[in-house]
Amino acid sequence: MIITKKSLGQNFLIDKEILKSIVNLTSIEGKSVLEIGPGTGNLTSLILEKKPKQFCVIEKDNDLAEKLINNFENKIKVINGDVLKIEENLLFSEKIKVFGNLPYNISTEILTKWITNLKDDFWFDCLILMFQKEVADRIIAKTNSSDYGRLTILSKWKLNIKKILDIKPVSFYPKPKVDSSLLVFTPKNDFYPIKNAKNLEKITRIFFNHRRKMLKKPFNQIFSGDQRILNKFKIDLNLRPQNLDLETYYKLTKEYENLRS
Repeated sequence: MIITKKSLGQNFLIDKEILKSIVNLTSIEGKSVLEIGPGTGNLTSLILEKKPKQFCVIEKDNDLAEKLINNFENKIKVINGDVLKIEENLLFSEKIKVFGNLPYNISTEILTKWITNLKDDFWFDCLILMFQKEVADRIIAKTNSSDYGRLTILSKWKLNIKKILDIKPVSFYPKPKVDSSLLVFTPKNDFYPIKNAKNLEKITRIFFNHRRKMLKKPFNQIFSGDQRILNKFKIDLNLRPQNLDLETYYKLTKEYENLRS
């Protein structure tokens, strides 16, 4: 019997029908695949049946990593390590497909790391990822909604995002206390030309630091009340951070970069 470790945010997906639907979301045969947090290998087995060209998994739990090595032998490459400390873009020489039932406690950190480290040449052609539903709702949120915020703006900058389905706790072991959501991310062909994602992080952090407050204070903090910028982007300082659309945040970040260059 597997003893789960709460500190690693382990909730293993055990619903066979959902597992099958996940591997059928993209073509795997002859492709290079990376799985994050394979756990007991439920999804791993189904991915192998689809005959990937190369298959690597990252598992932080020492005991589970050892079991994966024993169970799958040379069929997969097992990296026993922390995904936050691994440069995924260096694991393969070609674009890959990524599957992950991400630990709830670090899921936003993983996604943010990948996005902020992205270059114009994407190292993946799709990410098929499981999140706590509350986090997924923030990722796919629309402008003017309470879920809309930093994670939305950052996620949608370079990626198209599609929600596949919500998953109830009964589909996992142990059962989490919340619902989960499955999202698919694919690279955008065109995205706003921001030089450094860290600047987008900074701009959105300042604006959403007090999301219920009006825009005047964060705008003045960043741009010293520059009326020219207000006129250029037609910004009403009486609005709140959630009222500005994605494009405006990208344009403000670009303006910030231009002022600093």
